[in-house]
Amino acid sequence: MTLFSEIRGLPVLTLTDAAELGAVTSLAVDAGSGTVTHLRLRGRRPRRETVLPWAALHAVGPDAVLVRSAGPADPVPPPHDPVGSRVLTDAGDERGTVRDLVFDPDTGRLLTVVTAHGDIPAERLLGLGDYALVVRAG
Repeated sequence: MTLFSEIRGLPVLTLTDAAELGAVTSLAVDAGSGTVTHLRLRGRRPRRETVLPWAALHAVGPDAVLVRSAGPADPVPPPHDPVGSRVLTDAGDERGTVRDLVFDPDTGRLLTVVTAHGDIPAERLLGLGDYALVVRAG
């Protein structure tokens, strides 16, 4: 298991030639399936963002993230970064903000959402949008 905070800022390198594509800035998450779907990278040039599908990932290490290919994601997901998002239950109760995400680096499956009010199992995720991460009450 890996915390998103452990990979944020890590360089992303191609497996074949170790070309640096950029540094990890955020993850795109499909709350309905409870998986990380894409990596967002800050490129070497200012204001340049690259989005790679999770399927391109080869390995997450302590010093770098390795990807099989540098091809762009198609289609590019909306830029909803769960870290820093408000957390609301489907009953409308506020549960703080997302501080971190725990995920399986091999599969991209989310395990836990770390919030200001405690941990929430990923099985309770319902949706993620501009306004909040919505979880099942309970």
